[in-house]
Amino acid sequence: MDYQLSDEEQALFDRVKDFADTVVAPAAYEYDTKRRLPLEIIAQMGELGLFALPFPESVGGLGKSYFQLCLAVEALGRVDQSIGVTLEAGVGLGVMPIYRNGTPEQHAEYLPDLVSGRALAGFGLTEARAGSDAGATQTTAVLDGDEWVVNGSKQFITNSGTPITKLVTITAVTGERELPDGTVKKELSCIIVPNGTPGFTVEEGYDKVGWHTSDTHPLTLRDVRVPAANLLGERGRGYANFLQRLDEGRIAFAALATGAAQGCLEEALRYAKSRVVFGHEIGRNQHIAFKIAKMQARVHQARLAWHDAARKMDAGLPFKMEASIAKMVCGEAAMDNARDATQIFGGYGFMNENPVARHYRDSKILEIGEGTTEVQLMIITRELGLTA
Repeated sequence: MDYQLSDEEQALFDRVKDFADTVVAPAAYEYDTKRRLPLEIIAQMGELGLFALPFPESVGGLGKSYFQLCLAVEALGRVDQSIGVTLEAGVGLGVMPIYRNGTPEQHAEYLPDLVSGRALAGFGLTEARAGSDAGATQTTAVLDGDEWVVNGSKQFITNSGTPITKLVTITAVTGERELPDGTVKKELSCIIVPNGTPGFTVEEGYDKVGWHTSDTHPLTLRDVRVPAANLLGERGRGYANFLQRLDEGRIAFAALATGAAQGCLEEALRYAKSRVVFGHEIGRNQHIAFKIAKMQARVHQARLAWHDAARKMDAGLPFKMEASIAKMVCGEAAMDNARDATQIFGGYGFMNENPVARHYRDSKILEIGEGTTEVQLMIITRELGLTA
């Protein structure tokens, strides 16, 4: 396995990389300080077709591969993880559930704006007592005539409160089912809740350690009424459906982490070649050179991991374990490279205007979001036929 790209793939990566370097990077510190998602940049990403990449032309997409979406995410993640995750979550958690599981009517209503990037959508899974254990969901949805009545709360929901957020797909308990062994299990379903629905409150955004530009909110739902037709996918299949979306999303998340690791490597290498201490460039010191060599090795391993998972997914092959391996390996590579890059920069690396400082703050969530490292180890263990 190598990461040779086709001419089309290389052209896409180069185009997004140029956009990242000329548009995103110069504005990154300003928006990070303001803690505001730059809608003008999101609009330009929509014009570039980034949100449309993995969807067929029949729904307004570009008909490209999921691999190509991940290339775009990596290119953005090099310079600004917040912008990269806005695309990653916007597609993987926002558009993809509706595209994969939606009815023709839901496609017609929501996909044109979402695929074009004119609107964003969130996926409301996590709750205070239901994160890694998503089966512990407490939000409920009761069918009352031709409406669902939803009550509960969600937390850490990306793209849920922007001025262009159109909807959030939430998971909710819609009943119970008795299993063959006599035990009773919650029936989880997915329901589309448009923003602005009475009783649906997007609470004030979080004061986060990193990803300051990314939009993240807790959500409250109090007697929220939506049409019965807002059920997304088959009733009771919510758990299975969102697990599939998470498997896919972990690959793009891994690509984001690889971009972050690459960005840290580039900054450290540039500084090591230009910073003069005791009469010579610090890159001539073996302990600095070896540190950067390890950073390069991590990037190489990370990129191979997500490329392998994405290629398998696009080929229709099993990829669950590969997605978890990629998510874990790439997240750790980003965090390790951010730490090493900050150390190489010394005091300058501790200044927020330095890109490596932002990567240092941002990268920790890459070992947590879309399934912690511990969850990935659990998945890999199970795929190997072991129990843990």
